[in-house]
Amino acid sequence: MTQPRCVSYYAASIIEESAYPKLEGEHRVDVAIVGGGFTGVATAVELAERGYRVAIIEAHKIGWGASGRNGGQVTGSLSGQDAMARQMRNTLGDQAQDFVWNLRWRGHRIIKQRVEKYAIPCDLKHGHLQAAYKPSHVRALKKDFEQSQRHAIGEYVHWLDADAVRQVVGTTLYHGAIRNDYNMHLHPLNLCLGEARAAASLGALVFEHSSVVDIQHGDTPVVVGEHGRVTANSVILAGNAYHRLERKRLGGKLFPAALGIVTTSPLSPELASEINPDDLAVYDTRFVLDYYRLTADKRLLFGGGANYSGRDSEDIAGELRPRLEHTFPQLSGVDIDFQWQGMAGIVINRIPQLGKLSGNVYYAQGYSGHGIATSHIIGEIMANALCGSLEEFDTFAKVKHIRIPLNDRLGNALLAAGMWYYQLLEKLR
Repeated sequence: MTQPRCVSYYAASIIEESAYPKLEGEHRVDVAIVGGGFTGVATAVELAERGYRVAIIEAHKIGWGASGRNGGQVTGSLSGQDAMARQMRNTLGDQAQDFVWNLRWRGHRIIKQRVEKYAIPCDLKHGHLQAAYKPSHVRALKKDFEQSQRHAIGEYVHWLDADAVRQVVGTTLYHGAIRNDYNMHLHPLNLCLGEARAAASLGALVFEHSSVVDIQHGDTPVVVGEHGRVTANSVILAGNAYHRLERKRLGGKLFPAALGIVTTSPLSPELASEINPDDLAVYDTRFVLDYYRLTADKRLLFGGGANYSGRDSEDIAGELRPRLEHTFPQLSGVDIDFQWQGMAGIVINRIPQLGKLSGNVYYAQGYSGHGIATSHIIGEIMANALCGSLEEFDTFAKVKHIRIPLNDRLGNALLAAGMWYYQLLEKLR
């Protein structure tokens, strides 16, 4: 059963809503992609640009899931980057560290070039702050800054002490920060919709309100919908936390976490300038962090915390208002016009999961809260793999992941226990 978009600021400010047909009848393509979020549409654009006949099959609407509900920050943070570098040494040797470092900034290039090439209106802006929440966080943050200065990215990255931070964000909470003007922020739903339009303009078939009920494996696999079928040379499963396909192989590998966001009513020009004069996206250094930015119409979009139970939170505004007002006391009592949540796909070791379920059925999932940039990187890697360049795909596919085979509820309980442990560590560091 299909569902409408959640009532979010993003849904209320769509530039051009999608209106693609349902999957009906028989279709034949080179590549069928199940899932119309960032992984699906980014991969579709990559393949369509290379001349492949592609179909996207989405159960609800393009960008319906976390791709159209997230904080809108495009940063060089890869969840699990240290674990990734350690494991990839088995494949890449001494080159693993550089591979992961370069991976961190690759999504920015893809997104920026695509927005420019296809004139996608998504409020893209540069400027980001990673802020030290406690004095004890400053040392590690400075180490990250010093690392950046040894790479080309260094020209975009600056260290701010506590006084300098207060000049660019109207709160006294922080004790230092990295300002990164290569990082970006944007309207993710408009980006996702724009990329789907780009894929369609290149000949891709796009189907909405089209639940997939089965994948038939074989020399030419078939994606089976409720009212139609797509036969393809290759299939990619790109549903992340929302799909329930192929549970015998994929169950117990990825777990949903509900991430909540609120958006205030529009702020006055004076108040918007007081809290964020340089229009930066911000997140802090805690394990369970807060993140925020101004929207194009000067609302404060504020997210924080995570519900690892796998169930929706009942009162997002009630949970986030105290955190918002603690950060910005000057916004005490501000009207909250929108509240919503989306399910991120969390991997226990935080490394994205790429692999094959059979000779020509692939999957890509698990960005653990860092999906905008990472999904576009993975889209390029998946397209390269289907075009015959398997080196990067194989590097990810060889990573060892922890699987909890009993049921997803147990996995979510273990994730919640793990985050409780990290929150306890937070109080000690």
